[in-house]
Amino acid sequence: MLKNLLEDKHCFKLVCGAGNEDVESIRRLVYLYALAGCRFFDLSANEEVVDAALETLHNANIYDAYICVSVGIKSDPHCNKAVINYDKCINCGSCESICPQGAIHYAKVKKSKCIGCGRCWKVCPKMAISYNPEEKKLDEILPQLIKKGIDCIEFHVIGQDENEIFSKWQYINETFDGMLSICISRGKLGDEALIERIQKMIANRTPYSTIIQADGFPMSGGADDYKTTLQAVATAEIVQNANLPVYLMLSGGTNSKTTELAQMCSINYHAVAVGSYARKIIKKYIERQDFWTNQLVIEDALNIIKPLIDSVIL
Repeated sequence: MLKNLLEDKHCFKLVCGAGNEDVESIRRLVYLYALAGCRFFDLSANEEVVDAALETLHNANIYDAYICVSVGIKSDPHCNKAVINYDKCINCGSCESICPQGAIHYAKVKKSKCIGCGRCWKVCPKMAISYNPEEKKLDEILPQLIKKGIDCIEFHVIGQDENEIFSKWQYINETFDGMLSICISRGKLGDEALIERIQKMIANRTPYSTIIQADGFPMSGGADDYKTTLQAVATAEIVQNANLPVYLMLSGGTNSKTTELAQMCSINYHAVAVGSYARKIIKKYIERQDFWTNQLVIEDALNIIKPLIDSVIL
């Protein structure tokens, strides 16, 4: 059970990306991280993506892994997709070179790969890039995904629309009786407001049936240093100090330094979710045309992944 994995503590969750719907890259990410020992996978709430992950785990003879799907509210950056205004674009290539997902090629966005991270917008010299939210309708996607046997639903509540948050949260609770995860950040909330929101959301839930994913700085991973992961640890400390009956997961800028810093700060965490950094370190292997036929590619990638997972689970 997922609950047992969390209670053993130091669970590693691979975040494939709430907006990442590139099925082939999902297959490869899940395959490599599962072989390396990961047993918890966070996916886009997309039937094709979930099917691909389940099939990959089955083909790898791994039957003790757990699947989580992520959904959000309209203001959640994970739901955004980049759009390029060609009247302003000068085709300088800045957006393509900085995109961590390889979602931009010749100033064209491949929406299935875009995760709404905002990096391209920041470097565009002509302000030619904006974002369109692509919100998923929960009543259309969740019933089908639940039938497939998902183990957890993660709800991103990065925003201030209380009515939207709690109406969707009510629907999720009424629709799914398994483990739920709340992904929350201090970005637009003060510390007290963050805890008050969590308390309100878990008020009618069974103790320890909820994960609080303390999202320090959403989609900020990439560098492997203490500064990058500092906000994840700081946000987790705020949740920990509230003494809530929840599982605590660190995320947002997480990397191989996260657990070391968390331990230095006496954070009693149950899990660490790693996304941007976990995908970055094996990007060149994921993109290889001979990925499925060259065993050396798999072995080299695993040698890079295992130290990251070991930093969390050992």
